[in-house]
Amino acid sequence: MGKQTVFVSNRLAVRVDRGPEGLTFTPSVGGLATGLSSVSTGSRPPLWVGWSGLAEEDLSAQEQDQVRRELRANHAAVAVPLGRRDLELFYSGFCNDTIWPLFHYFPTYAEYVPETWESYRAVNRRFFEVLADEMEPEATVWVHDYQLMLLPGLIREHFPRAETGFFLHIPFPSYEIFRLLPAREPILEGLLGADLIGFHTYDYARHFLSSVRRLLGHDHAMGVIRAANRVVKVDVFPMGIDWDRFSGADSLPEVQAVQETVAHQYGGRKLILSVDRLDYSKGIPTRIAAFRRLLERYPERAGTVVLLIVVSPSRESVPRYMELKREVDELVSDINGRWSTLDWDPIHYQYQTASFHELNAIYRQADVLLVTPLRDGMNLIAKEYIAARNDGQGVLVLSETAGAARELSEAIQVNPSDLDEIADAMNAALDQSPDEQAGNMTAMRERVRRFTVQYWAGDFLEKLRGMRAVQATQQARPLDSTAEAEVEKRWTAATGILLFLDYDGTLVRFHRRPDDARPDESLLELLRNLNALDGVSLVLSSGRDRANLDRWFGTERFLMGAGHGAWIREEDGNWHTAPVQAPEWKDSIRPIIQRMVDRTPGASMEEKDFSLAWHYRNSEPELATVRMAELRETLITLTNNLELSVLDGNRVLEVKPAHIHKGRIVHHFLDRAAWDLVVAIGDDATDEYMFQALPPEAISIKVGVGATAAEYSIDGVERVRQLLHSLCERRRTLSLSQPN
Repeated sequence: MGKQTVFVSNRLAVRVDRGPEGLTFTPSVGGLATGLSSVSTGSRPPLWVGWSGLAEEDLSAQEQDQVRRELRANHAAVAVPLGRRDLELFYSGFCNDTIWPLFHYFPTYAEYVPETWESYRAVNRRFFEVLADEMEPEATVWVHDYQLMLLPGLIREHFPRAETGFFLHIPFPSYEIFRLLPAREPILEGLLGADLIGFHTYDYARHFLSSVRRLLGHDHAMGVIRAANRVVKVDVFPMGIDWDRFSGADSLPEVQAVQETVAHQYGGRKLILSVDRLDYSKGIPTRIAAFRRLLERYPERAGTVVLLIVVSPSRESVPRYMELKREVDELVSDINGRWSTLDWDPIHYQYQTASFHELNAIYRQADVLLVTPLRDGMNLIAKEYIAARNDGQGVLVLSETAGAARELSEAIQVNPSDLDEIADAMNAALDQSPDEQAGNMTAMRERVRRFTVQYWAGDFLEKLRGMRAVQATQQARPLDSTAEAEVEKRWTAATGILLFLDYDGTLVRFHRRPDDARPDESLLELLRNLNALDGVSLVLSSGRDRANLDRWFGTERFLMGAGHGAWIREEDGNWHTAPVQAPEWKDSIRPIIQRMVDRTPGASMEEKDFSLAWHYRNSEPELATVRMAELRETLITLTNNLELSVLDGNRVLEVKPAHIHKGRIVHHFLDRAAWDLVVAIGDDATDEYMFQALPPEAISIKVGVGATAAEYSIDGVERVRQLLHSLCERRRTLSLSQPN
């Protein structure tokens, strides 16, 4: 039958209303519904999960059954039941009174009420319960927007084999803003349940990655986060519009009729258009004040230009929105009262939702579209205007803080808080020549035509389906009995073997006091036996300093690497160092680490020959996580131009010269002979350098779970020792069985 695809959003792609004759079901023609309806999902149509639009209390038992049957049979949809209390606490509360203002950079408007957060968690859980009854274990699930940021984590917990994507349709704020959210860690952890997380712009993705690093401690490389035992990809997918719908509407009689009316009404005057939903993030009062500034700075414009403002009603019972509407009403009244003449009103104000036909017709007549939100995730109004202008004319004045500004560079871009700049931009737009308009419009139209909402949806799902291949390259195969048999077969067949073993976390467990991790007699005997095998060369590759290794293994004949590759010991017991920077850099880094030690009870600083390390194993975990993120961010910023690297170990953060790492130890000993087999076992991020330096045919084993470049994973120190004992006995038995 093919793989199941499920789309999950707060609202379904079909609207359920109560009319005079009962319930009505109307498919949505919005951008999201249009884009997702165009996606190819093979032989199985996609399933949509979301709220129907009617509260549970407003539906009788018979009507609830009718909704279920109609949605299932004719719309491939399943409704999530939400009551009035949910709509008050979850939607109006946490979603619109906390997340919306905070993510749009209005932190003083954000309200932090524990009850609304608990409702948000409960509703996300309810969405999951409905979804869980419908989805298959390996389904492709695409979750949408800020109302459902906990849902990917719930899916990952219960359906680990599902392909889960998440797209945020609003901005993601900078770390300094996001950190104000009391529920910040659970929100990030919920989002990281997805395999692919999408944003409109690079800025939003960058802010998210920064917050994940600072708050959860997960680093990233090229947008790939290593979280828990897998990788998560963060990428940019600018949302488009349905090009054909907006560009082709000029042939519709309804559009032509409205266009004739608008042309007659505004004939002979320039028309500036503003279209928005009533919201404080849209900057409507500032836009109106900027038009007043235009009339003040350029009095010759009086009588020649009209600002048409179309404002869609929104949250009319909320005090802040009531105040916003009153402010808009008063500004319009003041300007019209001051400048109006018998045959000219400077502002035409419509507080109503325009139909598609009306809006498209007005787009085609507007000389200038004024789009100046204080903050906007994307803003599709700008793209709709461009698509509607088949004549190649018109000028777009666009806020530099709208997501669309990253794509529409030919627009006149403005600071949405600068009245003079907006007024000057409107004046310049009104004077722009037809040739310049055509040149700018042609470039923007080609871009909008290519990157439609259909392209956006297809691109996201294609990358989501490709995440399994990306994750496969970052995850290890468990060393089960079959895999172990393969390893043993290659081990016994090889004549020359180079064996790299990490120490802490691989051969011994971690201890609260590092000195307590000294080797016991059974480990020493195991290492001696391995090193004594014919054709086997053992290399201990550790992050510990050489003095520590000499104290424990000084009398042994092991090859060793210390300090993550800073020092290498040969068979004769002599240590050789790598050419490194002079240690003056420590003088600037040492006080920073010491200050963090002072602020984190239980933490300590270790100074090695060529590195400084901050240990936090003995610190309170939650505090240590916060301090570690702060310290890492500070160190990364300071070391960018110093050829230093910041390494995450197991409850240790270490700064060292960038070219010193365990890969250097691998290269050093690889070059000494032609080896039939190379084996490496390690447990943390520092050992990834060792794995990456191995030849392709090597055997690499990571201890524990986690994204890794290693081929296999193994479950802890005891299993490592068991494996090494088994390999040792296999090799010794083979030697004894062969004739002298």
